[in-house]
Amino acid sequence: MAQEPNPTRMELLKIKDRISLARKGHKLLKQKRDALILEFFKILKKSKDIRSELNMRMKGAYASLAVSEAHHSALELEAVALSNRRKMDVDVQVKNVMGVKIPNITSSIEHKPYLNRGYSIIGTTAMLEKTMEEYESVLDMAIQLAETEIAIKRLIGEIEKTKRRVNSLEFIMIPRLERQRKMISFKLDELERDSFVSLKVIKRKLEREAKH
Repeated sequence: MAQEPNPTRMELLKIKDRISLARKGHKLLKQKRDALILEFFKILKKSKDIRSELNMRMKGAYASLAVSEAHHSALELEAVALSNRRKMDVDVQVKNVMGVKIPNITSSIEHKPYLNRGYSIIGTTAMLEKTMEEYESVLDMAIQLAETEIAIKRLIGEIEKTKRRVNSLEFIMIPRLERQRKMISFKLDELERDSFVSLKVIKRKLEREAKH
């Protein structure tokens, strides 16, 4: 059990300063929580849009692959896939949102002329090239989705942590400090009343002695 503070005026001033500081911290944390929630819903909408677009592109890529499979054997498709040496660069930066480190991922796939793509264009169809481009597009969208999913996860964690701190200040620390302030004020008032009564008694006693 926490020790009760000494009922002194110095302690009362300290308690009042702590209450003022706690209220300022509570206000700032609420502002941070609200800003994080706004950012969360912003990224959540972006994530939903990317996921919807990704689903559409995947359907298109699957359809293109099905057409390519109708014109090429599985061995031909595997050979082209293995020989398609295109370099993919992924750059990961970090941006700070209210103290939360959120990744900013950019990717780019090397585009080579047909003659430098690692496979012969003789015997391949335009549909096969379209299929590969669509799957590259799917990969790029998947990376964008991963960025938003990581951001959402980190924002949720920080929002929960901030909410716990806000609630701790609002429902535990500030009420406890207020109770201590009232208790000290009450005891100081009692001491002041006792001192006043004692002074009056002493004064009357001195007055009586002076008459004699």
